[in-house]
Amino acid sequence: MGRRAADSDERFSAYIDGLSSVIGHADRVGALRDYCVGLVMPGERKSVEPMAALTAPTRVAAQHQSLLHFVGEGRWSDAKVLAKVREMVLPKIERHGPIEAWIIDDTGMPKQGHHSVGVARQYCGQLGKQDNCQVAVSLSVANAHASLPVAYRLYLPQDWTDDAERRSRAGVPDDVAFMTKPQIALAQIRAAHAAGLPEGVVLMDAGYGVDAKLRMGISELGLVYVVGVLPNTLAWKPGTQPEPGSAAPKKGRRDDDGIVSLKEIALALPKKAWHNIEWREGTCDVLASRFARVRIHVASRHATSTARADEWLLIEWPKDEKEPIKYWLSTLSRDIDFAKLVDTAKLRWRIERDYHDLKQEVGLGHYEGRGWRGFHHHATLCIAAYGFLISERETIPPSGPRRAGLIPQPALPLGWRPRGAAAST
Repeated sequence: MGRRAADSDERFSAYIDGLSSVIGHADRVGALRDYCVGLVMPGERKSVEPMAALTAPTRVAAQHQSLLHFVGEGRWSDAKVLAKVREMVLPKIERHGPIEAWIIDDTGMPKQGHHSVGVARQYCGQLGKQDNCQVAVSLSVANAHASLPVAYRLYLPQDWTDDAERRSRAGVPDDVAFMTKPQIALAQIRAAHAAGLPEGVVLMDAGYGVDAKLRMGISELGLVYVVGVLPNTLAWKPGTQPEPGSAAPKKGRRDDDGIVSLKEIALALPKKAWHNIEWREGTCDVLASRFARVRIHVASRHATSTARADEWLLIEWPKDEKEPIKYWLSTLSRDIDFAKLVDTAKLRWRIERDYHDLKQEVGLGHYEGRGWRGFHHHATLCIAAYGFLISERETIPPSGPRRAGLIPQPALPLGWRPRGAAAST
């Protein structure tokens, strides 16, 4: 083993020791280490059976049962493990700059059948269409260097929360009630705020940004946001505002001649309002597009007249497009630099890239169990493994593979084949 690999193995052992301090019983430590080793090592599938063969090639069956019990039945706390991951990994991320953003997102994992907890026909971002899948909502803290999930919860459709038999089979806790995705997101933001995490601008796409109650909840915590919204969102015309005590329109209605859609505002802006602005994705990629911004009052029926402060409307309209393609609302300060506003809105690329890595490198979507506890335990351990990989990034040469030489890989048993594999010829 080379010196760099030996050093990395020592850091991995120290990292597992840190996680072991919050895992509970000492007899869980071996399974914790083996599960995390299986997640960070190369391999097409990060489900229990192939990880058992990888981490204990001479006793695959016994290891399979050990890992299966640890992740599917173990009575350890996801919240405590995620808190420990934050404690160990955030300082490494902050070496490259302070936390800039809290990013809300969700991720879909395609599933067959109907018995896995939370599975339903719903939109799956991985597939880009409605299909059978599970969807989890997450909150990540980020700067331009990296992002780290600090909260992760399965969205449980109402068909599931109302079905006592399915809940029982999947081990859904009794206190888990139906929550919309924006409600889950706001609960995660509130918990992160209460825990004193380093604050950042809250970023969300339009699937969450259109929820006025979510935006209000963020503002009530004293946090600022840049959130995607839809072009049909209603607002008062720029330069106008609601009369004191006036009621905002009901959804989809215009009860005031001064209320228009964001798209109408964008199309009415003069040519001089549009500017070509560059922003950076990572350390190398510089992108550019055409943007405009204007202060507006959103016509939300959930806001009181005293709470309807004006905010930025940011619009992206590339020159080769027939109409604007993206809209954001932001409560960042009035005097924020235009380029900084754009750069902040575009920082969501960080979570998209890192979710790709979470799925491709550590198998976030590979869990094959059906229960609530196992689903969340697997995700927590994937986040823990990913946190270690983030910590090791600066030790890997730019020309080397992301996980080159991190941990020595044991040999698979001769002739071992994963369950369901085609017979050899």
